[in-house]
Amino acid sequence: MPAHQQWQDLADRLAARIDAGEFPPGAKMPTNKQLIEEGEQKTTVDRAYRDLVERGYVVRRPRHGTVVRDRTPIRVPLSRYRGVIRPDSPLGPWQAATAEQGLDGRMKAISVDQTTAPMAVAEALGIAPGAPVIRRTRHASIGDDVVQVQTAWYEATLAAELGLDAPVTISGGIYGAMKRGGLTPRWADEHVTARMPTRDEAAVLAVGTAVPLLLVQRVTRDAARRPVEVLQVVGAADRLELIYDDLPLGDEAL
Repeated sequence: MPAHQQWQDLADRLAARIDAGEFPPGAKMPTNKQLIEEGEQKTTVDRAYRDLVERGYVVRRPRHGTVVRDRTPIRVPLSRYRGVIRPDSPLGPWQAATAEQGLDGRMKAISVDQTTAPMAVAEALGIAPGAPVIRRTRHASIGDDVVQVQTAWYEATLAAELGLDAPVTISGGIYGAMKRGGLTPRWADEHVTARMPTRDEAAVLAVGTAVPLLLVQRVTRDAARRPVEVLQVVGAADRLELIYDDLPLGDEAL
């Protein structure tokens, strides 16, 4: 059997064992030494595991070896917004959606800075290109596994009024902060596209470069339909299940 078929055959056999549940998420895979002792060639094992990393089946962790990546889909319904738009809500949309599934959803602020609005962001916020904005970058995780990278922009003065310019995680999420500040988020437009990850994105999300990403851009508007937030979400497509259910169709569609 040609060399490329040997490593591909081994990779497919290991992937099938993962899919069958023999190696659940977080489990250690057989070591290179074990597979070599079973008759595999060293170069075949190395290339097979590189392939499984690229396909998102496993991750290689220092001092832990090769472990099975958790690919359990996380349901993220559109209705996640409804229950969190309360001043006293302790959870943001991500935490609320994951808590309903019994998952340890976390949101961590990575950076908060003032910058100038890129052209597309300025257009979505209805402000002049280059106007000052507050940019918040955060990680949405399940336990310690980063599932989404979120970047949000707010007009600088509004962000200061709502306390969104501080480098801390917002209790109750951004919508809760808006409500506490007297601003009611009422409308949200979401656009979903897909592409392959960059090396940096693959590293942060612990996926292979062959795993496609979902890109979600959401523009939130207040009761007067004024844009108050532009949010861009990047996450591995095999971990996110976006649910747009119970949508009104109107009488003309019946």
